[in-house]
Amino acid sequence: MEMIKCKLAIVLSLFLTAALTQATDVKYCTKKAYAVKVKGVDISPFPITRGKETTFSISATADDRISGGKLVIDVAYFGWSIHSETHELCDETSCPVSSGNFVVAHSQVLPGFTPPGSYTLKMRMLDEDKQELTCITFDFSIGFLSETDTLADS
Repeated sequence: MEMIKCKLAIVLSLFLTAALTQATDVKYCTKKAYAVKVKGVDISPFPITRGKETTFSISATADDRISGGKLVIDVAYFGWSIHSETHELCDETSCPVSSGNFVVAHSQVLPGFTPPGSYTLKMRMLDEDKQELTCITFDFSIGFLSETDTLADS
C-alpha cells in the first residue's frame, strides 16, 4: 500500500509540474541554416500572470563555442510591435557557451496593466561580431487575471 501511495505522489507531482510550465511551438524567422538550433521554449509558470515573474527558458544547441553576444527581443501584441529590449547573452546563460546543448533563461515581471491577449515574441541571438546565430518567434497569451486580482480573491 505504501508503494502505491509513493507512486501516486510521484505521478501527481509530475502532473502538477507539467501544468505549471508549457512548451511552446517555435518557428525560425527564415529558412536559412542557423549556427544555433533551438529545440524549444518552456514558459513557467503557465499560464502567464500579470504582476508575477515569468521565465522563458530556451533550449538550444550551438554548432561552435560562443564567447558572448546579445539577445534582441521584440514583442508584438496582435501584430503590433510594442516592446523591444536587448540583453547581454552572458547575463542569460553561462559563458562561454560550449558547442552542444545549452539553455538561455530570461525572467521578467509583466506589469499589472499589461493587456490580456495574444502576443508574439521574436528573439535574435547575435555573436560578438553582431552576426545572427539564430532567430525565432513564438506565440504566448496573457490571461485576464493579474496577481493583484488573484490575491484579492484569497
